[in-house]
Amino acid sequence: MTTENYISQNIREILNEINQETTLKSPVLISQTKKDFEGTHTLTLFQIAAEIKMNPEILGNQIGEKLVQNQIIDRYNLVKGFLNMSLSPSFWKNKLLTINSINDFGKSEANSKKVVVEFSSPNTNKPLHLGHLRNIFLGYSVSAILENAGYEVFKVNLVNDRGIHICKSMLAYMKFGSNETPESVGLKGDKLVGNYYVKFDLEYKKEIAQLVADGISQEEAEKKAPLILAAQEMLYAWENNDPEILSLWKKMNAWVYQGFDFTYQSLGVKFDKTYYESDTYLLGKESVQEGLASKVFYQKDDQSVWIDLTEDGLDHKLVLRGDGTSVYITQDMGTADLRYKDYQADHFVYVVGNEQDYHFKVLKLILQKMHKPYSQNLYHLSYGMVELPHGKMKSREGTVVDADELIEEMYLQAKLQTEELGKTVDYTPEQAQILHQTIGLGALKYFILKVDPKKKMMFNPLESIDLQGHTGPFVQYTHARICAIIRKASELNIDNQNIDLIANTSFPIHQTEIDLIYILETFPDLIKDSASKYAPYLVSQYVYDVAKTYNRFYTELSIFNPELEIQSNFRILLSQMTLKVIKKGLGLLGINSPERM
Repeated sequence: MTTENYISQNIREILNEINQETTLKSPVLISQTKKDFEGTHTLTLFQIAAEIKMNPEILGNQIGEKLVQNQIIDRYNLVKGFLNMSLSPSFWKNKLLTINSINDFGKSEANSKKVVVEFSSPNTNKPLHLGHLRNIFLGYSVSAILENAGYEVFKVNLVNDRGIHICKSMLAYMKFGSNETPESVGLKGDKLVGNYYVKFDLEYKKEIAQLVADGISQEEAEKKAPLILAAQEMLYAWENNDPEILSLWKKMNAWVYQGFDFTYQSLGVKFDKTYYESDTYLLGKESVQEGLASKVFYQKDDQSVWIDLTEDGLDHKLVLRGDGTSVYITQDMGTADLRYKDYQADHFVYVVGNEQDYHFKVLKLILQKMHKPYSQNLYHLSYGMVELPHGKMKSREGTVVDADELIEEMYLQAKLQTEELGKTVDYTPEQAQILHQTIGLGALKYFILKVDPKKKMMFNPLESIDLQGHTGPFVQYTHARICAIIRKASELNIDNQNIDLIANTSFPIHQTEIDLIYILETFPDLIKDSASKYAPYLVSQYVYDVAKTYNRFYTELSIFNPELEIQSNFRILLSQMTLKVIKKGLGLLGINSPERM
């Protein structure tokens, strides 16, 4: 129970004693006291006083006196219909002891609900890049947050391993590859294949330019360039199981998967299941026939199949081409059915960029009109693109920021900063490397996750690695600082777990201690809120606020030389609880917490 709910419940009991004739209908509104007034929490009296026909000041005094008697507050004051209350030191002490006693503080009990979270979803024609990282970090963090909120979570990946874009890489390799392999050129497989995707685009543009110079329009040249015609022919051959094309496709995809696995391992990401479009792209055709039978879809003279969404404020949407081939919406219909059969989940979350907002709106409408049992609980976690100071990234032009290279750059920046500050003087090379990786990857994840997904963002590596400000390293440094305090307490034989001594001893509690306890107690509700909104940025902001509050506490109060000896025990216990919350909060973001830094 939160502090506000606890106070509200006690005040309602007092009001029922005062007003015994009827049950109080007015809300008991508790808020934090404004900074200009004394107190921690404030009760608004006007509506309550009007209902029970009492003068607000008389009513406020009766409530305040009773709360003091019950040792919930130690003083109060009345200001124009507002009862400002100062909760007693014993209340805050007991609040800390209560949350300290909860195993796995912040984790909700299992609620029997299942959630499937789809994220990453890369194409096998290029390596993972900065844009993918926002997707991966969001999906992984949302999964962790939902799990802590009591859901059974399944993390799935849908790999786009077929289509014209895959054939472009394959065709370029056939024409310009000279039988290169990742081993022969010393490249990760996904990078090698991505280079040929860029090569295709380069040569394709040359062909278009030549055709335009020969007098053909730009639009016609883009359709008639030999390379695009050859890629289309290759796709047709693949769909008809041409053995040579299938062999090349399997070989190049295997290279890419090895590269992906290396990157996922570097990021600390695992999936419960990986789906492949080559296995699922035909599944939606059954759904199309089902929709035709139920008259959800209609068929044109050219045999193409459509759905009319004009009553929903949209347009007519193609769901199957006249030649019987699938479009993306067809595949997603079939995959949605397959997922439901696999997991019988209550919720399905798709982590996909905001350029697909329309697509997922259409998908949900189609599935609702087909009365699919899961259709009401599809959620598109839409996110904005990640941009760099020099502009947008384009895979086919080779202007993306490669994920592996960015991770290495973050490690390097962490190394430079820690060595410049002399933070790793007594570290072994192995310890230093682990620390640099922890800080670098933590900085990257935090910088991306602290932004509301709906907003596009600008990524700045140097800003993200700063040990001051709203950054991952700042929160990690606070964690390491508290670890050092706990170690010192152990050396001084200060027993922070002597709960009975703390519980049975009276001592003053300062405002900064109250502020810290107050923010710690909100952690479970913060996780629930973040889960309901699929919003890791709320967790990011929270752990930053906890770190800031702790550092103010650390600056203003002495932990090892307090006024009373018992306060050391209490402050070490408070530090220990803060440590647990920061570590768990960072963990929900996929970030490790160093014990030394």
